[in-house]
Amino acid sequence: MEALIPVINKLQDVFNTVGADLIQLPQIVVVGTQSSGKSSVLESLVGKDLLPRGTGIVTRRPLILQLVHVSPDDRRKTSGDENDPDSWKNPRHLSKGVDAEEWGKFLHTKNKIYTDFDEIRQEIENETERISGNNKGISSEPIHLKIFSPHVVNLTLVDLPGMTKVPVGDQPKDIEVQIRELIYRYIGNPNSIILAVTAANTDMATSEALKIARESDPDGRRTLAVITKLDLMDAGTDAMDVLLGRVIPVKLGIIGVVNRSQLDINNKKTVADSIRDEHGFLQKKYPSLANRNGTKYLARTLNRLLMHHIRDCLPELKTRINVLAAQYQTLLNSYGEPVEDKSATLLQLITKFATEYCNTIEGTAKYIETSELCGGARICYIFHETFGRTLESVDPLGGLTTIDILTAIRNATGPRPALFVPEVSFELLVKRQVKRLEEPSLRCVELVHEEMQRIIQHCSNYSTQELLRFPKLHDAIVEVVTSLLRKRLPVTNEMVHNLVAIELAYINTKHPDFADACGVMNNNIEEQRRNKLARDFPAPPGPRDKPIKAPGPLAPAPPELSSAAAASETDAKAAPSGDNVPDSGTGNWRGMFKASKGEDPSQDEKNNPVALVPASPHRVHAVNLLDVPVPVARKLSAREQRDCEVIERLIKSYFLIVRKNIQDSVPKAVMHFLVNHVKDTLQSELVGQLYKSMLLEDLLTESEDMAQRRNEAADMLKALQRASQIIAEIRETHLW
Repeated sequence: MEALIPVINKLQDVFNTVGADLIQLPQIVVVGTQSSGKSSVLESLVGKDLLPRGTGIVTRRPLILQLVHVSPDDRRKTSGDENDPDSWKNPRHLSKGVDAEEWGKFLHTKNKIYTDFDEIRQEIENETERISGNNKGISSEPIHLKIFSPHVVNLTLVDLPGMTKVPVGDQPKDIEVQIRELIYRYIGNPNSIILAVTAANTDMATSEALKIARESDPDGRRTLAVITKLDLMDAGTDAMDVLLGRVIPVKLGIIGVVNRSQLDINNKKTVADSIRDEHGFLQKKYPSLANRNGTKYLARTLNRLLMHHIRDCLPELKTRINVLAAQYQTLLNSYGEPVEDKSATLLQLITKFATEYCNTIEGTAKYIETSELCGGARICYIFHETFGRTLESVDPLGGLTTIDILTAIRNATGPRPALFVPEVSFELLVKRQVKRLEEPSLRCVELVHEEMQRIIQHCSNYSTQELLRFPKLHDAIVEVVTSLLRKRLPVTNEMVHNLVAIELAYINTKHPDFADACGVMNNNIEEQRRNKLARDFPAPPGPRDKPIKAPGPLAPAPPELSSAAAASETDAKAAPSGDNVPDSGTGNWRGMFKASKGEDPSQDEKNNPVALVPASPHRVHAVNLLDVPVPVARKLSAREQRDCEVIERLIKSYFLIVRKNIQDSVPKAVMHFLVNHVKDTLQSELVGQLYKSMLLEDLLTESEDMAQRRNEAADMLKALQRASQIIAEIRETHLW
């Protein structure tokens, strides 16, 4: 089991080579307040003076300290390479070419060997100032230091800046918050052991180290307390209750140590002498607890706890490594291999994009959007929901008032009073209403065009990630497809415009649906006329219709008018209905107006008085007829009201027929002239525009950071595979 700690050290080295912080490895995190003795505890574990000293905040960057035990016998037998993946099995090779008994190595200085620990301390100070500056500020970027010695046990420790309350000098005002966030980042690792350092000459109940440890480890399963400065307690007091856990119990235990004072350090007292004096102090002051306290006992306890903790963490660690390896393999695949055959690669990418674009429209794409409608589904929604609902919301009589209808009827008759409602007024008004369908139809084309433009981005993001490798090719493809869509837009708009123009070109009053509607209205109007006559004239049966007064002898009636009147009266008596409506020569709907000739205009005028402007015969010469006000607001006569109602019904009936045609024909036109045309010609358009030898080099130029990201992903994948191999070998050697 002792070999488990070198395994973690080796895994740490593996991930350090790629600068990755994705794996949370088991380690011991040292926390405490400023000047609580953290650095002294670490130096006691190492047995050397290697950490910066001074007043105030000295540790301003996390120091990840790996202690590697190398026995003298192993040093004499050593051979090998540190990069050997089997190095964790036997660390003897690490001292190859080193004459000193103890030495250190920094990650940032690569393979430089430090045999002078004063140089190690100086390098820590220099590296701290290089990143954190000299203003007592802190940085979260760690310093990695590895110490090889026959006098240490295998451990991985993290020294963090001491907690402080008040900023001093030019420290940032939020220095306390920064330090706490940094500490939480490390002790929040569930694979870490928290070494909470508290000075014995302070109240244990006010320990900031234990407080912050309890916040991250409420169960106390991974917290070990260390009580420093046992020799500096007030006279007459001791730490017996604290060390026995009677004040604040700690599950993993409480260990007391005695460190060197600043005077001892100034007098060059060695760590070995300090450990010897510590043992004497414990035997004298705490004889019953001497064998369970002190630096040596702390080192053995930390080594044991770390080994057991590593054993418990390895299964989850193995799973995490395998998951990350699969993710980085997928990421590396998405970056693709370096291009060798550029001609074939270009043709392949163009074909793949065109295929994915068409598949997105057809709904057979590999990557289907789940958050919103996309491609063909959205086009279908535009046709049947957006466009359909918009057409249904168009009022057949919208923007058309009764006065407009009456004015149109009058204008269509010219200077002659009309006997019947002129057909030209109906055509004029219905064309005006049908024209209103053109705007939503063109808007439908615009929406489909926008969606086909969005499909380009969808294919780039989800379906053909290889295009991200070649930004120039991606931009060129987008430009070609956009240009193709832009060219098809006016063609499609013209077709939709023609569909509406076709409806306006010929008002087909013989349309079967329109003829049926006219027949029903004929019957309704005839029935209303008969009911009115029955109410107004309850006399014995007689002629129902008053004949048209014949013109005077000076103005004989035109034969065509007389015959039309006679035919009108005959049709009114016959009252045809349904599909048997006869053809009057001007449209089936005209028969519904013929019944109106039996009304008495004088009676209408009595019932519906109209405000007229009186004319004076004495002032005729002074009247400008163009200045005479025309009455706008007046009550319509019964005939005028009936004529307007008939026209409204006819307009509505014919409008619904045209709207149905437009709702059916516009989506078909859009599909044929825009969607299907783009699908059919996209491949050939891309090949014709882009597949040229002169463009190969330029289009297949990778983005500047793509090669770097590919290399980083490959290195990370290699590191993960190497880590997985190390853990697999642990199982084979039954260390797990």
